[in-house]
Parts: sequence; C-alpha cells; structure tokens
Amino acid sequence: MDSRRISVISQEQPKPFISALGLDFGRKRIGVAGCDRTGLIATGITTIERASFEQDVGQIRQIVNEREVQVLVMGLPYSMDGSLGFQARQVQKFTKRLAKALNLPVEYMDERLTSFQAEQLLIAENRSPSRHKGLIDRKAAALILQQWLDVKRANSRSSVAAIEY
Repeated sequence: MDSRRISVISQEQPKPFISALGLDFGRKRIGVAGCDRTGLIATGITTIERASFEQDVGQIRQIVNEREVQVLVMGLPYSMDGSLGFQARQVQKFTKRLAKALNLPVEYMDERLTSFQAEQLLIAENRSPSRHKGLIDRKAAALILQQWLDVKRANSRSSVAAIEY
C-alpha cells in the first residue's frame, strides 16, 4: 500500500447560475420578468401585447434564447378561497402549450394580489395605473418571479441546514 499523503484543497463550489423567466399571463398582455444570474433579484423585462399563440410564443422564445432560460415561472391566479377558477384553467391551458413549444419545464406560483401590489407600487411612484397597464403586468411578473426565487432560496438554505446538523 502506498503511504503517500494526498492533500485535497477545499474549494467552495461556484454557485449554480439560475435563469428563470417569470410570466404574468392575461387576456390582452403577458408581463415578462427575468432574474440576475445569481437568482437573487427579479426585474421586469417587457410586456407582450397578445396577438396569436404563435406570435406570443415567438416573442417569448426570443427572450428565452437571449437569456438562456432554464425554467418558466407562471403566475397562477387562484381564487381568494384557494380554488382554481376559469382564469386559472386558461393559464394552465396556455402554459402547457407554451412549455411544449419551448421545451422547458414550468413551475407555478400563486399570483393572488400581485397585480394589486404592482398597482400600489405605481401609485407610490406617483404614476397612474390606468395609463401604465403594461408596466403593471411587468411588475406583477417580477413579483411572481421574486416570490419563486425567495422560496427556492429558503428551501435550499433549509436543506443545507438539515445536512449540517
């Protein structure tokens, strides 16, 4: 047996890069948000004016390719009682087609009150919500994505803590 010592230099693993796209789906518009590479901060990117499924997918595909998106995070509009209503089923129907067209996994986030929160943010900025519908959708998408990032980060911290003890 060889008695030479092998020394291993401990290096911290680089953090995996995260590229997720947050979507706030509506009948007229789709708010789109992205995150920084570390997965800490979500920001609104654009608002897509809905035309046809093919055109909507084409615009989303361009963003997906530019940002090397790995996962779509779709806001799901639960009713206040926690049930899935008509609009939520429409979102799920669109999302299934979108995920298949883009060949990407999808995760849903409860989007209750995100549009309201986005409107409140605009009001705090002294901007008129009625004149900035696209901005509301973009901010709502950022809130959806930020919520997903926060949950993901909290879950990874708790699993690391469980391993350490």
